[in-house]
Amino acid sequence: MNEADVDFACTICSKCCRDLRLPLTVDEAVDWLSRGGSVQLLCEAVPWLADPPPENLWAAHKLRRSFAGRSGDLPVRVVVILAATFTGPCPNLQPDNRCGIYEERPLVCRIYPAEINPFVEFDSRNKLCPPDAWATGSPALFRGGRLVDARTVELIERSREADANEAPVKAELCRVLGIDRAAIANEGFAVHSPNGGVLLEALRSVRAQASKDGPSARPSGASGEWRLVSNRRASVDALAAVGAVSELAGDHAHASFEYLGLSDPTA
Repeated sequence: MNEADVDFACTICSKCCRDLRLPLTVDEAVDWLSRGGSVQLLCEAVPWLADPPPENLWAAHKLRRSFAGRSGDLPVRVVVILAATFTGPCPNLQPDNRCGIYEERPLVCRIYPAEINPFVEFDSRNKLCPPDAWATGSPALFRGGRLVDARTVELIERSREADANEAPVKAELCRVLGIDRAAIANEGFAVHSPNGGVLLEALRSVRAQASKDGPSARPSGASGEWRLVSNRRASVDALAAVGAVSELAGDHAHASFEYLGLSDPTA
């Protein structure tokens, strides 16, 4: 079997159920918090002077799952990820390594080991599953490099639709919670950890309002003023030069967020 043809069957090793920030839909975040779990908001922003041509697929992906904002004079698109956060085993993992909420588990868990992000290429070597999980003769996952498991294809589409449809809800959630820091896309994330009870109440409120108003009433304008955060001095200076409101990660001793860098700032 070559990498273009991949068979997969879960061995219930539970290695993929530990030490995670697990992306959630709004409904999944409400359920997770209701069970007593922790949820963070990961925020990134892309400078957005104008909509790119349709053939720019990466930009189209960012546009679809983001909402408009401003940072000083600079228009931006802000992406917010709701993420279940836990150190060690998932709080729903049972002693026998089985999922305690299997029928209600998040979409990202159902989709694994396939990728949700269309710009992340599947590679079994990047997965935690043991060799037995990829044994030839297990259910077909990829054939000729194409995802062929119909259920997984459907779940990925559901996840991407939720990501797009919920962007205005996340914009309102940030407004309600007073969240206004975002990292520069591809450099890192500004990670916000509001009190679980406060976040649950806010999520329920903005979800109910969005459901009441309906899709046609969802806001499409700018969500407000955002401060852009980076762990690279050159990035902060470049943003300031174009009129953006920016700051260096770690400049504030009592910051209301954590900066999660994706690379070495000195590289």
